[in-house]
Amino acid sequence: MPWEKAVAVGSTSDTAGSSARTPDLADGHGATWEPVAQYPWRDAWVVVADGEYDMHSIPPLAHALTTAAATHAKVVLDTSRVTFADSSLVNLLVLVRQRTALRVAAPGPRLRRLLDITGVDTILHVRSTVEEAATA
Repeated sequence: MPWEKAVAVGSTSDTAGSSARTPDLADGHGATWEPVAQYPWRDAWVVVADGEYDMHSIPPLAHALTTAAATHAKVVLDTSRVTFADSSLVNLLVLVRQRTALRVAAPGPRLRRLLDITGVDTILHVRSTVEEAATA
């Protein structure tokens, strides 16, 4: 599915078509969360991770993944746009894996290395593409 057709969870649209963030997505410091793109693909639900993930930036992705895990039997996390990740993302992946069939798709070299050195790649299904992850 093209990126433009992905559903942005965490935002709402009014009748004029403008986008407003839902109030429950504030981080308590006055900042609001950016929406996380999601879409159905084959028999899976795809969540698109984009940018850097640490303890301060993980909440929107955590919300999207836990919501997806509660409603979908298979969830694919597209990590092709992840530019940085630390143990916050690793911990989230382990937790979500306990709730659903989680697949990690298209990790870059840094994320793949993080998954490798933490040993998480031995318990997660890591695939090269979203297509491969959705059909695995």
